[in-house]
Amino acid sequence: MLNHVSDNNASVILKKLSSCLSTYDSSIYLVGGCLRDSFLNRPIHDLDLVTSLNPHTIGPEIAKHIHGTYIQLTSDPAIGRIILKSGDDHNESYLNNINSTTGFTIDLSHLLGDITANLATRDFTVDSMALNIRDCQKPEWRDLVLDPLNGTRDLFTKTIRATSPSTFIDDPCRLLRAVRLSAQLGFLIEPQTVIDIKKHADLAITVSAERIRDELLNILSRNGAMAQLNVLDRLGILCQIIPELALTKDITQPSAHYWNVWEHLLHTVETAELITKGHQNSAIYSLAPWTPESERYFDQIVSDGHTRRTILKLTALLHDIAKPQTKAEDESGRTRFLGHSELGAEMATERLKQLRLSANGISMVSMMIEQHLRPSSMRQGSSYPTKRAVFRYFTSLGDLAVDTIYLALADYLAAKGPNLLPDEWAEHARIMTHILELGREQITTSSTEKLITGRDLMEYLDIGSGPRIGYLLNVIAEARAAGEINTKEEALALAFKTAQ
Repeated sequence: MLNHVSDNNASVILKKLSSCLSTYDSSIYLVGGCLRDSFLNRPIHDLDLVTSLNPHTIGPEIAKHIHGTYIQLTSDPAIGRIILKSGDDHNESYLNNINSTTGFTIDLSHLLGDITANLATRDFTVDSMALNIRDCQKPEWRDLVLDPLNGTRDLFTKTIRATSPSTFIDDPCRLLRAVRLSAQLGFLIEPQTVIDIKKHADLAITVSAERIRDELLNILSRNGAMAQLNVLDRLGILCQIIPELALTKDITQPSAHYWNVWEHLLHTVETAELITKGHQNSAIYSLAPWTPESERYFDQIVSDGHTRRTILKLTALLHDIAKPQTKAEDESGRTRFLGHSELGAEMATERLKQLRLSANGISMVSMMIEQHLRPSSMRQGSSYPTKRAVFRYFTSLGDLAVDTIYLALADYLAAKGPNLLPDEWAEHARIMTHILELGREQITTSSTEKLITGRDLMEYLDIGSGPRIGYLLNVIAEARAAGEINTKEEALALAFKTAQ
């Protein structure tokens, strides 16, 4: 049986699949990532099959047998997908651990001609192996794998190697996939493949926006995202897909920043990743606010199948994207970037629309960029932010108030770089922690322990419902958060005074 499959219960699916397909005379092969991951003892999250039969003919029958749903993806060539949703009685525990939204997937594509010729058209040698479905349950399955391009050799030498000189011409999305697969597996891209990627990097702009989005988000979702962004840049790909970044490379910053704008953006991605991974026994990161609740918060899926952590790293990459356009010197000769947050939010919105990021994802990134300076600017000299300022911040940003605080923490660390002063960082972290804890307390109190309702106001002031009631409720909530009122009577008095 395929190695490691039994560890994650995908064996249940494979057994049923093998049993179902054994009745067919035509050859049906497992290909691609499932074999690669089996050799590497990695969990299998999906299966890819090629068959000489029409997938649209056998797909619905297979789906019925294994209690899945068949979806026709394309007609020419015939490609289909079977989705097994979580809750299926054969594999519930496994599917719940994968993704409750998409479930376990089985892709079927039409095999035209010889399987060996088919493997030669695939992207990388480590994905160019095949195994007859009838052999997948055999103990000696490794010896039965078809491997004409020596993919197993590259697996054990941890090498990403293109199958042919035309790999990237045939499908330019493979330019990004090479980097993503390298990050995912911890493999190195071999020299000739690097040369071929650089040669064809300009083809990246021909890739569909959705595929670029998916590969970029997958890269950002991995640990060590900064390193992979650097690889994308050195290969000439990153500025093809996000051209706004090119201008940041020549923009120097005031002495308070250790890095230029481009380097700062990359290091902010790195610090955003690290600051949302807990304390890590680090003298630096142990000062940042972190609880088990924080871990669960940043693990939430919020956009295009990705977490808050990944969207935060995307925001970090773009948060100063408008500094080239806003750089200027004031009368004293001081370098300023006035309006870069607002313009950056607009620029990021347009770029992410082109990349087909979800509306929620775009809204999150845009809001965080526009507000990324706000947490740090709430301090009043040597005093901590006022209760009223914190309440307004959380009220206006909602959940993103939390994400933006962590962006501010990451931004601070990336600005200082090696020049970070421990005492100053400790103070900054304390302020951010204060804002976070106070804001959460205020919002919780406001939502669960109401002093007054809209109906109370309408009866007391003898007015009807409408925007005026909402305005007065907000005034009362803000005054309560500031500690200026504590009772219903005081709330009514404030409402009466405000309404005059």
